[in-house]
Amino acid sequence: MSVPEDGGRAVVDPMSAREDPRRAAGGPSVAPTAVRCDGVSKRFGGEVVLDNVSLEITKGSFTSLLGPSGCGKTTLLRIIAGLETPDHGEISLSGPGAAASTRPSVAVVFQQANLFPWKSVYRNVAFGLELAGVGRDAVERSVRSALEMVNLAGTEKKRPYELSGGMQQRVGIARALALDPEVLLMDEPFASVDAQTREELHDELLAIWERTSKSVLFVTHSIDEAIVLSDKIVVMGAHPGRILREFDVLMPRPRTEETTRLHPEFADMRHAIRELLVRSAVDPSGDGAS
Repeated sequence: MSVPEDGGRAVVDPMSAREDPRRAAGGPSVAPTAVRCDGVSKRFGGEVVLDNVSLEITKGSFTSLLGPSGCGKTTLLRIIAGLETPDHGEISLSGPGAAASTRPSVAVVFQQANLFPWKSVYRNVAFGLELAGVGRDAVERSVRSALEMVNLAGTEKKRPYELSGGMQQRVGIARALALDPEVLLMDEPFASVDAQTREELHDELLAIWERTSKSVLFVTHSIDEAIVLSDKIVVMGAHPGRILREFDVLMPRPRTEETTRLHPEFADMRHAIRELLVRSAVDPSGDGAS
């Protein structure tokens, strides 16, 4: 893998792309855009949280935002979700100039599952659909399908307090999947679970993504997590929040936690990203380039 000195995009050996069925399918070289950020900036009080951030997420891809606390990862995700408004810049879904009728649906999975403790698993997953006025039969089909995808079939009548932390996060993911969004925004959804459960959830999420082809934007502090899951890793620096560099992850799919960690390019990419973050921490005003 090469890391350019000019702060551009770092990519692994292009030969690796031949192993990836998504890239070997003979499709168009440029995929449609799912989300585009152009010059997005945001302040909270006197602090610049995001400074002129531009980013493009291709349809059906898995992109991770990786960086230290305070670099604006969650703020950017919330702006894309429509939960915050940028001070400057634009967010477009389905590419620039897309009509409102073609804008993709978006769902968010937060750090905490935020389940209603008095509702059953079924009612928690059904909540968004019922709020949208979806009919009972359609709700039932969607809820049961979503619970099957996260391996929680048979838990419909349980209450959140009867579930482990990992199971509660699965319910939160199922609630988002039940809406069948085109874009899935995930804000460190596995940060609160133990390491073993996190690895299991990685494999489950990868299987879901392979099955559904959602466009995913995933926020994380973990270099390893980003490499295991992603097609592209967007590394951000803090003070102010900005993009340092993008890394294309061309290791073959389908992946699992184990097969990715054993791949010879895993350690090289991990080292390159860690070095970039260390240099950025030493010189916050720079771009992380040596």
